[in-house]
Amino acid sequence: MAHSRQFISLAEARPPFFVGVDVGGTNIKIGVVDDLGRPLSWTSIHTEVEKGPGAGIARMQQAIQQVIAQTGLNVGAIARIGLGTPGTMDIAKGILLSPGNLPGWWNFPIRDRLSEAAGLPVTYSNDAGAAAYGEFWVGSGRVLHSMVMFTLGTGVGGGIIIGDLHVEGENSAGSELGHMIIDYHDTARLCSCGQRGHLEAYASAPSVVKRTEELLQEGRKSSLQARIAAGQELSSLVIDEEAERGDELSLEIVLETARYLGIGIVTAMHAIDPHGVVIGGAMTFGQHETQTGRKFLQRVKQEVCQRAFPILAQRTTIDYASLGGDAGYIGAAGLARLAYSRKS
Repeated sequence: MAHSRQFISLAEARPPFFVGVDVGGTNIKIGVVDDLGRPLSWTSIHTEVEKGPGAGIARMQQAIQQVIAQTGLNVGAIARIGLGTPGTMDIAKGILLSPGNLPGWWNFPIRDRLSEAAGLPVTYSNDAGAAAYGEFWVGSGRVLHSMVMFTLGTGVGGGIIIGDLHVEGENSAGSELGHMIIDYHDTARLCSCGQRGHLEAYASAPSVVKRTEELLQEGRKSSLQARIAAGQELSSLVIDEEAERGDELSLEIVLETARYLGIGIVTAMHAIDPHGVVIGGAMTFGQHETQTGRKFLQRVKQEVCQRAFPILAQRTTIDYASLGGDAGYIGAAGLARLAYSRKS
């Protein structure tokens, strides 16, 4: 079901309180969350990447003060901040290494700079991993003992949660599910990371567009041609809309994407044996609310049934995420809560 943001009052909230910060290439989402994962306040600011990381930290600090003030709390009532960012990172050292969608922010000690600016300790994580923890804590995964999450959008992100363990890996590259190999051939599609055959090269939004363009160039007929002729840019959203309206080529692309994702899910299931799999991100085709979204999930499950060990196919739940765009900041706050509880 679609996520509808709901806030609680300070009178309803249970301390301690945490701030979650979800940094994206376009926007930064920030919210105050209580000990039960319920948001009290929220804001979104433009990242303004071109102004550099120092300016970004200053604006994050201002937004953090704003969301805290909105709740009626003061900074002293906040136990910890959780920070999630995209791209490669050194989580232990708190350094952004080379995030592709944050040019100019490379090799930046973002955790410590934010901590200094806000005057609070900061727990640092990958943004997809934070979103996964949010879903595990208070979203679609809240009834699960362990969970794998795939986020579909500009890339394919991932998160692996086992009990209270968020899998980050020895080199901060754990849970990079978008970079599992699903095609080993030399002619496999090229991933944004420069390697071939990765899931991201087949199941991301740019891949959906590229595969559609290839079929159109081959002469396939589609209602998409009229929209392109009218000056619209081809996007995964446009393809989703036409699939919902009955365009055969668009639906073919959506279901092919589901097949590729299903292959990746089976690989994760055989490696981890999770209680459940959650699918989130910006490209989920309307989820349960549309015919296309229901067909997409059904096709994923069909692929899993065909390829997974029977007992895993029978017992592993597969469903859509439920927190929408709030999963990142809620999950970042949740990881801060974990760190706080371990040190208390």
